[in-house]
Amino acid sequence: MRDLTGKTIAILATDGYEQSELEVPLARFEEAGAKVDIVSLKPGVIKGWHHGDWSRTVDVDKVLGEVSADDYDAVVLPGGLINPDHLRVERPALDFIKAFWAQNKVVAAICHGPWLLVETGIVRGRNVTSHHSIRTDVINAGGRWQDTDVVADEGLVTSRKPSDLESFCLKVAEEVAEGRRERRAA
Repeated sequence: MRDLTGKTIAILATDGYEQSELEVPLARFEEAGAKVDIVSLKPGVIKGWHHGDWSRTVDVDKVLGEVSADDYDAVVLPGGLINPDHLRVERPALDFIKAFWAQNKVVAAICHGPWLLVETGIVRGRNVTSHHSIRTDVINAGGRWQDTDVVADEGLVTSRKPSDLESFCLKVAEEVAEGRRERRAA
């Protein structure tokens, strides 16, 4: 894993995030030296989802409206069915994600997290992957879907499922360590 000392990463989530897709990146990025904030719609705690039932909670560090993309080097979007489905109808969440993209910062999503990339328009013209069940959504939004563990396209990092987390975390860390880059038009 690349050294992330001095880097800051936001994990945007709400109730119903896939437990491993939040907890594993949080642990890996902190171990690599990054400061990681859990950013959500409300203060307090949010509850994870694991094997078809509610699971552990995690403390919310920052609430949308108190933060901006200027505060971070990257945003990570965990999946699960519930979490991205709730976030994709929240304008502040979508605006937060779009601000990272506009600033040429890393945007990373796993599993159903790419629903947020569909909703923001970021997926259009990009090479991406996702959970197989939203493949058609990604393609219909203009994404070039690939069935592989991790795809990186000019700062956009996507993965399919929890078993891809190691590849996902390594690629996100690599992209964050490399920093800003210019993007081609979609």
